[in-house]
Amino acid sequence: MAESMKGLHRSHRCTEVSNQNIGETVTVMGWVQKRRNLGSLIFIDLRDRSGILQLVFNEESVGKEGYEKAERLRSEYVIAVTGKVEKRSAAVNESLKTGDIEVIATDIRILSEAETPPFQIEENSQTKDEVRLKYRYLDLRRPDIQKNLMLRSKVAYLMRDFMAKEGFLEIETPMLCKSTPEGARDYLVPSRVHPGHFYALPQSPQLYKQLLMCSGYDRYFQIARCFRDEDLRADRQPEFTQADMELAFVDVEDVLDVNERLLKYIFKEAIGVDVTLPLPRMPWQEAMDRFGSDKPDTRFGMELCDVSKVVEGCGFSVFTGALENGGSVRGINAKGQAGMPRKKIDKLVEFAKGYGAKGLAYLAVNEDGTYKSSFAKFMTEDELKALVSAMQGEPGDLLLFAADKNKIVWNVLGALRLELAKELDLLDPNQYNFLWVTEFPLLEWSDEENRFMAMHHPFTMPMEEDWDKIDSDPGSVRAKAYDIVLNGTELGGGSVRIHQDDIQEKMFEVLGFTKERAHEQFGFLLDAFKYGVPPHAGLAYGLDRLVMHMVHADSIRDVIAFPKVKDASCLMTQAPGIVDKKQLEELGLEVEEVSEE
Repeated sequence: MAESMKGLHRSHRCTEVSNQNIGETVTVMGWVQKRRNLGSLIFIDLRDRSGILQLVFNEESVGKEGYEKAERLRSEYVIAVTGKVEKRSAAVNESLKTGDIEVIATDIRILSEAETPPFQIEENSQTKDEVRLKYRYLDLRRPDIQKNLMLRSKVAYLMRDFMAKEGFLEIETPMLCKSTPEGARDYLVPSRVHPGHFYALPQSPQLYKQLLMCSGYDRYFQIARCFRDEDLRADRQPEFTQADMELAFVDVEDVLDVNERLLKYIFKEAIGVDVTLPLPRMPWQEAMDRFGSDKPDTRFGMELCDVSKVVEGCGFSVFTGALENGGSVRGINAKGQAGMPRKKIDKLVEFAKGYGAKGLAYLAVNEDGTYKSSFAKFMTEDELKALVSAMQGEPGDLLLFAADKNKIVWNVLGALRLELAKELDLLDPNQYNFLWVTEFPLLEWSDEENRFMAMHHPFTMPMEEDWDKIDSDPGSVRAKAYDIVLNGTELGGGSVRIHQDDIQEKMFEVLGFTKERAHEQFGFLLDAFKYGVPPHAGLAYGLDRLVMHMVHADSIRDVIAFPKVKDASCLMTQAPGIVDKKQLEELGLEVEEVSEE
């Protein structure tokens, strides 16, 4: 039978009890982690969110009834225990914060009994993700997950503290918004009051925060829930949290400065890591050319090398064909990997195909200076020597090449570089390499839509020196956009916004918007701009991704209390679910069955 809390008050969490409390009477409460019955003595490891404390029960101190209760205890029973703090009678447990003390119980109440859980509540559980997420309320009791969520809470507090001191106002923006189809797919919410009309859940507070700048609030900040109906990956969820900001009367340097100081403050206060300022910067084009990625991991080398000029006119048609089609030939040098077995190289070829490559050419420089290669027979000795030299190849190196359109070559080698780094254990989790990637292209061509799309969004300011190319060569216009990257992950991104009417109108024209369509989608913002709009810029972090890196988690699921799985469902609550027919009728909706075909 569960007992009540009447008259009880918890005096300490488990690890708040220390050798400073020896001789004092304390009351602690939590879950039974482990029970050891030694006949006349029962030892209980009590667990709460702070950690573990050892309790000792003997009939002399706790009485016969209390001792019998202790005998009944099993894993995950919830108990309240009053007792006297003493120095440990047995050996000190160095691995526990409370390893030098124990509490001799004088009273016990069983607040709740528990069935045997489907998996053990312990750190670094090897239990399958499906089981952990089905019983997430149990999984959340695990000390490592609790530490993650406590750190997340601390990071949110530190952000609010820093932003308030920098003059930012925390302002909430609506959850029920107007759908703007540019960008990712919206989650739609039907309106009962306006039949046939829908709200959208916000993909970000973008338009509202720009309106707040028009309204004179100067510096806005929000830890905002956002929603995107897109396919999931390790660092994506259908609902996620942004640390969102916007600043008025600023340019790029102002935004980067405040964010560098924010990151320095958070990392020092939350996990004791010193971030050196200023953070390095790299233009987008350089990042793509050197790393094949706009979010490069700079903790290791293996940079891309463009060998297009070196292989021009060689006898290998895969290389020359790519060049004739306006593409490039680039390679990476896996130092010391010439002895990689053919089976492993074949696996890398298959991996490259997954990123759009038709294949992967390789050349191993043997220790004796000879070559083992998939294409050597098509090239002369001099051509091969020139290629190896361009790649800074030495005996023992493995050179891997991709030849195709630039976008495919970057994708393939950028991914391959990371894959090799994982296999060769080149990634130090305790190294934090921050990087600003700047000067993104303003526009990118979409074959699907047969038009230019905004790489960030339609309100991103072009770089002034490129604006004269907007008609003749729109693809070469750079944006005043910037991403903050950490160890190969984009933590956040932002841009300076357009605040001049003529530039905004031209931007819509280039994106294929008629004036009517632009007004239909963004009329409220364009109208607001007629009444005096300050120059403004902003940035948003993925809070989940930031904390994921701080705790070295493999997935953002480990830093979110109740995450979804790959198909955007919740294994614990079984959401999404079927709703009552009456609810659908009230909304004027009818569900149509779609056949498997």
